[in-house]
Amino acid sequence: METIKSFKGLPMDSIKSFKGYGKVNEAEDRQFFRKTRRRLIIIAASVVLLLAIVGITVGVMVGKHGDGNPSSSITFSDSLKAVCSVTRYPDSCYSSISSAKGANLTNDPEELFKFSLAVATDALSKISALADTFTIPSNDKRLELALKDCKELFDDAMDRFNDSLSSMQAGEEEKLLTPAKIDDLKTWLSAAVTDQETCLDGFEGTTGDIKVKMEKAMVSSMQFTSNSLAIVAGILGILEKLNFPIHRKLLATTAIDRYPVWVTTAQRRALLQDSIQWTPNVTVAHDGTGQVKTISEAIDLVPKKNANPFVIHVKEGVYEENVVVDKSKWNVMMFGDGMNKTIVDGSLNFIDGTPTFSTATFVVTGRRFMAKDMGFRNSAGPEKHQAVALRAGSDRSVFYRCYFDGFQDTLYAHSLRQFYRECDIVGTIDFIFGDASAVFQSCKIMPREPLPNQMNTITAQGKKDPNENTGISIQGCTVAPYDKVTRPTYLGRPWKDYSTAIVMQSEIGAVVDPDGWLPWVPGQVPPDTISYAEYLNTGPGSSVAGRVSWPGYKPEVSADEAKKYTVESFLKGSDWIPETGVEFQSNLGQ
Repeated sequence: METIKSFKGLPMDSIKSFKGYGKVNEAEDRQFFRKTRRRLIIIAASVVLLLAIVGITVGVMVGKHGDGNPSSSITFSDSLKAVCSVTRYPDSCYSSISSAKGANLTNDPEELFKFSLAVATDALSKISALADTFTIPSNDKRLELALKDCKELFDDAMDRFNDSLSSMQAGEEEKLLTPAKIDDLKTWLSAAVTDQETCLDGFEGTTGDIKVKMEKAMVSSMQFTSNSLAIVAGILGILEKLNFPIHRKLLATTAIDRYPVWVTTAQRRALLQDSIQWTPNVTVAHDGTGQVKTISEAIDLVPKKNANPFVIHVKEGVYEENVVVDKSKWNVMMFGDGMNKTIVDGSLNFIDGTPTFSTATFVVTGRRFMAKDMGFRNSAGPEKHQAVALRAGSDRSVFYRCYFDGFQDTLYAHSLRQFYRECDIVGTIDFIFGDASAVFQSCKIMPREPLPNQMNTITAQGKKDPNENTGISIQGCTVAPYDKVTRPTYLGRPWKDYSTAIVMQSEIGAVVDPDGWLPWVPGQVPPDTISYAEYLNTGPGSSVAGRVSWPGYKPEVSADEAKKYTVESFLKGSDWIPETGVEFQSNLGQ
């Protein structure tokens, strides 16, 4: 239980705000995990082979740095020290990479980055099977689910490493570290950080010392992941410092999109016209007028790693089911008959023994997911505390005209790049939370009346590592009460040490307390490493005169600073959102 103290003469109240953020995937069973373990063994063996192959390759490359190239005088040790100097854990960076087979044959920072990925992959593969070795008390359902979550999260993190390694081993033209490639790598490795952190978060409220054991076992994998993220974030500076030649194409701004074009021009136009419907691959109707009666049945029909749009029409009705669009289901476009007409409803919750991440009514992790005119609800109620309506870990996902309805932890924007447009979001405590790169535009954000001993906090951003490219950006939205709200409401509270959130160009109603923001630990000033800001907001609750005076909070930022959190800069969304046909504002629009 966490206690949040009231301010300005309000009574001190306790708020039950357990943070057991784990993950569930009901669509995958024990057979999946057996396959996962076999896969991890194969990956670990492949890493060893990769190191040997890369070692031979880069050995040849070293010879190419002669003939007057200034970088030819740089030793392996000098280059590795420069690479590791940008990390948070330089000692583990240096020792792990220097001991990797073949690493000492190169002085190229880009090659050393590949070795950092390989050692992180190897470390993660070693702890993946650890969850199977623990003895779980028969009465601790939450612990059992938390360990199940960890295994899935480790598998997800392994996919992030695989994506990163694959992108660095493409053809000569594609493997250049362009800004677009660097941004992809930062996104994937940020998600790998989040996946591992989420595993540990999921042990909140469990018994015994398994969390302590798991945390100890994960030190290397978490440090190595952080090191890889830091290296790619600072790669341009490292190359410049070592006087390595930077290929002119590295600075090109044109991205090579490795994903298929996912809708035709006609479909894009049709999406925004209510009178024209997309031709669905399958129609869902619980009254039997469609091909299937449940959304889960429709998801089962999506081919794995589908390269073309798979369109699912969900007819009007309330669908009482927990739906998982897993990571193998790509390019799913789901549309309903209206955000208040087509509703997915569930009631899993923390109080009844389910880790927060496992409570989601609707889960999506398959890349390039889109939902339009849909409602997602968790009807567990405020007494059940954490109860997620939607959990999203889908890269380049879009939610358009959707409704998210719950109380505590309504919308979990877990990881990767996400865009929300013209959505309604209702909740109480931390009801927009997670560690994705998420932009909300033209949305209605509606705090509702919580329990008598609670306060409302709209956001809880979970950035753990300073090099992550994550945060919550709320732009051009409205903040107004859903019902009569008598308890204090705040724009957010910093969940992790590098929590990042900005509210800009939005209409903030009087429901928001003049303090604006709330500390995670009552009475304590958050670390100055957080990044909270407001920019050109309007409305009775927008005055910054009485805001908190934290070092990490800026009541006013420049246009240049605010621009960093727009669709174009923060999501690089101008490269992929237009393909969905959804209207969006690229920049500040001033």
